[in-house]
Amino acid sequence: MPLIQVNDLLKDFASGLLNKQHTTAVDDVSFSIEKGETLGLIGPSGCGKTTVGRLVLRLIEPTSGQIFFDGIEITRLKRKEMRRLRPRMQMIFQDPESSLNPRMKTGESIAEPFRLGLRGKMNKSEIRDRVLDLVDVVGLNPEHVNRYPYQLSGGQNQRVVLARILAVNPEFIVADEPTASLDVSVQAQILHLIMDLKRDYDLTMLFISHDLEVVRHMSDRIAVMDKGRIVRIESPNEI
Repeated sequence: MPLIQVNDLLKDFASGLLNKQHTTAVDDVSFSIEKGETLGLIGPSGCGKTTVGRLVLRLIEPTSGQIFFDGIEITRLKRKEMRRLRPRMQMIFQDPESSLNPRMKTGESIAEPFRLGLRGKMNKSEIRDRVLDLVDVVGLNPEHVNRYPYQLSGGQNQRVVLARILAVNPEFIVADEPTASLDVSVQAQILHLIMDLKRDYDLTMLFISHDLEVVRHMSDRIAVMDKGRIVRIESPNEI
């Protein structure tokens, strides 16, 4: 059984107050992702890639269609039931700084899942040790935990995001152009880090990008999207 199964996914957006107009962003999209696999999703800007990623995690609600995670149809779950499932499904956003609380030091951001009890009850000493372990795993230095996001580079903030994601022990990650806002010199480092984390933590991933060479490097299979539809799914060598 695939870890992710998407069937006939449709998303319409409405605009206008009086004469509402509907725009179809995602149209009849179906795919599956096996456990431990990375499915690349590529296509031109505005084709619906990011919308698909948000729909799969139910960050936005689909107009119709089915989404299964580990055999559970999450499109039928109520908010409270979905909240219990969320630690297993995480997202890496395009702009790392905007996904971090600017008023929280990075160490506090990484520690937040532990303070909320998402990994069981832990005392302050255990939380501090676990945060430092994660900081080391993603290639940051211990002094970074006392800095705010604006005091770090884009690449360092993306490492903080990855550490915070690992804190909840996820099984599935949607990576939405995770290097798009980073300097070229940093992009390769972050991509290799994501690949290492995927291997070490046995992660399943939907990797979204407009860069074919990056998607080839990161993916086991590639889905090509155009105008809201997936037009083909093939191996990296066949694309």
